[in-house]
Amino acid sequence: MSTMESLIGLVNRIQRACTVLGDYGGGNNAFSSLWEALPSVAVVGGQSSGKSSVLESIVGRDFLPRGSGIVTRRPLVLQLHKTEDGSQEYTEFLHLPKRKYTDFALVRKEIQDETDRVTGKTKQISPVPIHLSIYSPNVVNLTLIDLPGLTKVAVEGQPETIVQDIESMVRSYVDKPNCIILAISPANQDIATSDAIKLAREVDPSGERTFGVLTKLDLMDKGTDALDVLEGRSYRLQHPWVGIVNRSQADINKNVDMIIARRKEREYFATSPNYGHMASKMGSEYLAKLLSKHLESVIKAQIPSILSLINKTIDELEAEMDHLGRPIAVDAGAQLYTILELCRAFDRIFKEHLEGGRPGGDRIYGVFDNQLPAALRKLPFDRHLSIQNVRKVVSEADGYQPHLVAPEQGYRRLIEGALNYFRGPAEASVDAVHFVLKELVRKSISETQELKRFPTLQAELAAAAGEALEKFRDESKKTVLRMVDMESSYLTVDFFRRLPQEVEKGGNPASTNVDRYAEGHFRRIGSNVSSYIHMVSETLKNTVPKAVVYCQVREAKQSLLNYFYTQIGKKEGKQLAQMLDEDPALMERRLQCAKRLELYKQARDEIDSVSWAR
Repeated sequence: MSTMESLIGLVNRIQRACTVLGDYGGGNNAFSSLWEALPSVAVVGGQSSGKSSVLESIVGRDFLPRGSGIVTRRPLVLQLHKTEDGSQEYTEFLHLPKRKYTDFALVRKEIQDETDRVTGKTKQISPVPIHLSIYSPNVVNLTLIDLPGLTKVAVEGQPETIVQDIESMVRSYVDKPNCIILAISPANQDIATSDAIKLAREVDPSGERTFGVLTKLDLMDKGTDALDVLEGRSYRLQHPWVGIVNRSQADINKNVDMIIARRKEREYFATSPNYGHMASKMGSEYLAKLLSKHLESVIKAQIPSILSLINKTIDELEAEMDHLGRPIAVDAGAQLYTILELCRAFDRIFKEHLEGGRPGGDRIYGVFDNQLPAALRKLPFDRHLSIQNVRKVVSEADGYQPHLVAPEQGYRRLIEGALNYFRGPAEASVDAVHFVLKELVRKSISETQELKRFPTLQAELAAAAGEALEKFRDESKKTVLRMVDMESSYLTVDFFRRLPQEVEKGGNPASTNVDRYAEGHFRRIGSNVSSYIHMVSETLKNTVPKAVVYCQVREAKQSLLNYFYTQIGKKEGKQLAQMLDEDPALMERRLQCAKRLELYKQARDEIDSVSWAR
């Protein structure tokens, strides 16, 4: 096999592999772009123009459905793979990848059945292609696309739009700049009325991509010939016209072997008084070689662009594989290492949120700078230290014997009652920071790209972090409530020693007794207690944030996953594997990506090797 034949076979294999991997289908991604960049041959012609016979002549096998009206109702992507001489012929359908056909009568039946599965047993058409690969020593490496025959009117059972639908389908293939058009026209009709030539002229006005094929030369009226067309006088193309003599209906009915049919075709041209001088350039065998030779020149010209597209696709696939993550090892040690690495990646992002590398940590400062002071300002001290409440508390503290100098028990009860109000804001600060930390855990998990492929590990990591944060919150609450209780347990003595005495030196005891029940006396007590409470509030405004940061934020930064790490170390291989259980859709996506990557790397290497060998 020549170097270029090897390259044609390689291009054919790439097309086949692209098809198997689902990269063919007219999308805008690099995969479908690669498929379209690879040259193929679209067979175009009107109904009953002899398209099927031409294809069967090129293949050398009788395998296409036949009948009246529209027989080809779905595109047939026919990939021919040349095998070693003497090897057995067989075929494979894309929709039946594990089944090989050696009986071509069964191939014909499967084409018909697969068409009916999509279109029903009607005369409807479908743009969904059937993919068939034929492996044979009697073919050349080619990709041929058999398309529904162009028609002019809709018949019974067809939609009114059938004419436009078929033309649009055919155009979707022949419009592509790398598509070679095999325009089939019957010789017993005027070339000016050829549907295939009309369409080819519209999409390829220069004729660079069009090969004209004239069929049914043996059915022309006696005394007439097709020399004007075959010699390019009636309609000139860049490439020579090729005449074909199809099998007669009698031969088809008798299942005449294609090898015999090819011999009869050669004899017809060799002995024809009209076409004998061009016999060497006529017939289905010559057509196949002509197309193969043209493919050589097309591929030679396109090797740089094909390689460039393959390299671009490899880069995209490598990036996607990095994004999806590489496959996980099966041994427990590697799995444990992977889990710890994923946890560290999450922990790094979580710390970035807390330390300002990412947004979110500033919300904790907002709790201390806004929420806590606002909550302290809203405490109902005005009601607690109203004259009525002060009088009530002080009087109850005196009992049956009024105080002599200062209502110490009254002061203590007023202060203790006021300090209890601080418990609410202190606990609320703890809960607010806990909520922020939980949100940052959730956000960090979602932002850890490496974790996206492991939903089970994500869930367990979130649960473990949540448990740790709950523990930190409980400890933080105990701490801030102790701080409030400490303020209640020991009052600052110096503060009250500096308070003015109610009974001034040398005062009148009788008048003091009266003043003890006066409004100004209780107002003074309320004011003194208010001053002390304000001092405590300022203290707690500074110490509560310190306690919260120490017990919650600092602990979250240093030991959020410590307990989780301890538990991980105790797990067996099966449990570790369950934690690394990926989303099945993601696993399938990685598998397909890996297959594509392998395909394109092999294609690049093979094209490089063939290119250097030229």
